[in-house]
Amino acid sequence: MGAVSFADNYQELNLERRVMESIAQLHPLVIHFPIVLFIIYAVFEISGVVFKKDYLSKAAYILLIFGVLSALAAVLSGNQAGEIAKSLRILPSEILEAHEEFATISLLYFFAILVFRTYFVIKKKFVGTIKIVFVVLSIAGCFFIFITGKYGGELVFKYGVGTEVVEKSLHE
Repeated sequence: MGAVSFADNYQELNLERRVMESIAQLHPLVIHFPIVLFIIYAVFEISGVVFKKDYLSKAAYILLIFGVLSALAAVLSGNQAGEIAKSLRILPSEILEAHEEFATISLLYFFAILVFRTYFVIKKKFVGTIKIVFVVLSIAGCFFIFITGKYGGELVFKYGVGTEVVEKSLHE
Protein backbone atom coordinates (compact mmCIF):
# COMPACT_ATOMS: atom_id res chain seq x y z
CA MET A 1 0.00 0.00 0.00
CA GLY A 2 2.91 2.37 0.72
CA ALA A 3 4.29 1.92 -2.83
CA VAL A 4 0.92 2.69 -4.40
CA SER A 5 0.62 5.80 -2.25
CA PHE A 6 4.12 6.91 -3.28
CA ALA A 7 3.32 6.28 -6.95
CA ASP A 8 0.06 8.20 -6.64
CA ASN A 9 1.84 11.11 -4.97
CA TYR A 10 4.55 11.08 -7.64
CA GLN A 11 1.97 11.14 -10.45
CA GLU A 12 0.08 13.92 -8.69
CA LEU A 13 3.25 16.00 -8.31
CA ASN A 14 4.24 15.29 -11.91
CA LEU A 15 0.78 16.38 -13.12
CA GLU A 16 0.97 19.51 -10.97
CA ARG A 17 4.39 20.37 -12.43
CA ARG A 18 3.11 19.86 -16.00
CA VAL A 19 0.13 22.12 -15.30
CA MET A 20 2.46 24.78 -13.82
CA GLU A 21 4.73 24.54 -16.87
CA SER A 22 1.74 24.81 -19.23
CA ILE A 23 0.50 27.93 -17.46
CA ALA A 24 4.03 29.37 -17.47
CA GLN A 25 4.31 28.78 -21.23
CA LEU A 26 1.31 31.06 -21.76
CA HIS A 27 3.24 34.05 -20.39
CA PRO A 28 5.14 34.96 -23.58
CA LEU A 29 1.90 34.59 -25.53
CA VAL A 30 -0.26 36.87 -23.36
CA ILE A 31 2.23 39.43 -22.06
CA HIS A 32 2.03 41.79 -25.01
CA PHE A 33 -1.75 42.23 -24.75
CA PRO A 34 -1.77 44.26 -21.52
CA ILE A 35 1.21 46.31 -22.66
CA VAL A 36 -0.53 47.35 -25.87
CA LEU A 37 -4.00 47.66 -24.35
CA PHE A 38 -2.86 49.91 -21.50
CA ILE A 39 -0.85 52.17 -23.80
CA ILE A 40 -3.73 52.43 -26.28
CA TYR A 41 -6.08 52.98 -23.31
CA ALA A 42 -3.98 56.01 -22.31
CA VAL A 43 -4.01 57.32 -25.89
CA PHE A 44 -7.81 57.00 -26.07
CA GLU A 45 -8.24 58.55 -22.62
CA ILE A 46 -6.16 61.54 -23.76
CA SER A 47 -7.95 61.69 -27.13
CA GLY A 48 -11.36 61.66 -25.45
CA VAL A 49 -10.44 64.76 -23.46
CA VAL A 50 -8.56 66.61 -26.21
CA PHE A 51 -11.18 66.04 -28.93
CA LYS A 52 -14.17 66.05 -26.54
CA LYS A 53 -15.57 62.89 -28.12
CA ASP A 54 -17.61 60.59 -25.91
CA TYR A 55 -17.03 57.56 -28.13
CA LEU A 56 -13.26 57.87 -27.52
CA SER A 57 -13.82 57.86 -23.75
CA LYS A 58 -16.09 54.83 -24.06
CA ALA A 59 -13.50 53.05 -26.20
CA ALA A 60 -10.86 53.89 -23.56
CA TYR A 61 -13.06 52.27 -20.91
CA ILE A 62 -13.41 49.08 -22.96
CA LEU A 63 -9.65 48.99 -23.58
CA LEU A 64 -9.08 49.39 -19.84
CA ILE A 65 -11.36 46.43 -19.07
CA PHE A 66 -9.58 44.18 -21.56
CA GLY A 67 -6.22 45.49 -20.38
CA VAL A 68 -6.97 44.50 -16.78
CA LEU A 69 -8.22 41.05 -17.82
CA SER A 70 -5.17 40.41 -19.98
CA ALA A 71 -2.87 41.75 -17.24
CA LEU A 72 -4.42 39.26 -14.83
CA ALA A 73 -3.62 36.43 -17.24
CA ALA A 74 -0.09 37.79 -17.73
CA VAL A 75 0.58 38.11 -13.99
CA LEU A 76 -0.81 34.65 -13.16
CA SER A 77 1.14 32.95 -15.95
CA GLY A 78 4.21 35.04 -15.11
CA ASN A 79 4.04 34.01 -11.46
CA GLN A 80 4.09 30.37 -12.53
CA ALA A 81 7.02 31.02 -14.87
CA GLY A 82 8.77 32.85 -12.04
CA GLU A 83 8.34 29.94 -9.65
CA ILE A 84 9.88 27.58 -12.19
CA ALA A 85 12.78 29.99 -12.85
CA LYS A 86 13.38 30.39 -9.10
CA SER A 87 13.51 26.63 -8.63
CA LEU A 88 16.15 26.32 -11.37
CA ARG A 89 18.31 29.09 -9.83
CA ILE A 90 19.53 30.24 -13.24
CA LEU A 91 19.25 33.99 -12.82
CA PRO A 92 19.59 36.76 -10.25
CA SER A 93 16.47 36.64 -8.10
CA GLU A 94 16.41 40.42 -7.54
CA ILE A 95 15.64 41.06 -11.23
CA LEU A 96 12.92 38.42 -11.30
CA GLU A 97 11.43 39.76 -8.06
CA ALA A 98 11.50 43.36 -9.37
CA HIS A 99 9.72 42.22 -12.55
CA GLU A 100 7.09 40.34 -10.53
CA GLU A 101 6.62 43.27 -8.15
CA PHE A 102 6.14 45.87 -10.88
CA ALA A 103 3.83 43.53 -12.82
CA THR A 104 1.65 43.13 -9.73
CA ILE A 105 1.76 46.88 -9.03
CA SER A 106 0.74 47.55 -12.65
CA LEU A 107 -2.19 45.14 -12.44
CA LEU A 108 -3.41 46.57 -9.12
CA TYR A 109 -2.92 50.15 -10.32
CA PHE A 110 -4.97 49.68 -13.49
CA PHE A 111 -7.55 47.61 -11.59
CA ALA A 112 -7.96 50.53 -9.17
CA ILE A 113 -8.35 52.91 -12.13
CA LEU A 114 -11.01 50.56 -13.53
CA VAL A 115 -12.91 50.44 -10.22
CA PHE A 116 -12.90 54.22 -9.79
CA ARG A 117 -13.69 54.89 -13.43
CA THR A 118 -16.62 52.46 -13.24
CA TYR A 119 -17.87 54.26 -10.13
CA PHE A 120 -17.73 57.66 -11.85
CA VAL A 121 -19.37 56.30 -15.01
CA ILE A 122 -22.22 54.69 -13.04
CA LYS A 123 -22.76 57.88 -11.01
CA LYS A 124 -22.61 59.88 -14.27
CA LYS A 125 -19.80 61.99 -12.83
CA PHE A 126 -17.14 61.08 -15.39
CA VAL A 127 -16.89 64.66 -16.67
CA GLY A 128 -14.61 67.69 -16.63
CA THR A 129 -11.80 67.58 -14.10
CA ILE A 130 -12.41 63.90 -13.33
CA LYS A 131 -11.62 63.04 -16.95
CA ILE A 132 -8.37 65.00 -16.73
CA VAL A 133 -7.44 63.14 -13.53
CA PHE A 134 -7.88 59.85 -15.39
CA VAL A 135 -5.71 61.12 -18.24
CA VAL A 136 -2.93 61.79 -15.72
CA LEU A 137 -3.49 58.41 -14.05
CA SER A 138 -3.37 56.59 -17.39
CA ILE A 139 -0.09 58.29 -18.31
CA ALA A 140 1.38 57.47 -14.89
CA GLY A 141 0.30 53.84 -15.38
CA CYS A 142 2.37 53.68 -18.55
CA PHE A 143 5.42 54.31 -16.34
CA PHE A 144 4.67 51.10 -14.39
CA ILE A 145 4.27 49.21 -17.66
CA PHE A 146 7.61 50.58 -18.88
CA ILE A 147 9.46 49.52 -15.70
CA THR A 148 7.83 46.07 -15.74
CA GLY A 149 8.84 45.63 -19.38
CA LYS A 150 12.37 46.83 -18.67
CA TYR A 151 12.88 44.07 -16.11
CA GLY A 152 11.07 41.49 -18.27
CA GLY A 153 13.22 42.41 -21.25
CA GLU A 154 16.34 42.04 -19.15
CA LEU A 155 15.24 38.54 -18.10
CA VAL A 156 14.76 37.52 -21.73
CA PHE A 157 17.55 39.36 -23.54
CA LYS A 158 20.27 39.28 -20.90
CA TYR A 159 19.56 35.91 -19.25
CA GLY A 160 17.65 34.09 -22.01
CA VAL A 161 14.67 33.21 -19.81
CA GLY A 162 11.98 31.52 -21.88
CA THR A 163 14.14 31.07 -24.96
CA GLU A 164 14.66 27.74 -26.72
CA VAL A 165 18.43 27.89 -26.24
CA VAL A 166 18.10 28.05 -22.46
CA GLU A 167 15.25 25.51 -22.40
CA LYS A 168 17.31 22.97 -24.39
CA SER A 169 20.36 23.42 -22.17
CA LEU A 170 18.24 22.81 -19.06
CA HIS A 171 16.87 19.52 -20.40
CA GLU A 172 20.24 18.14 -21.54
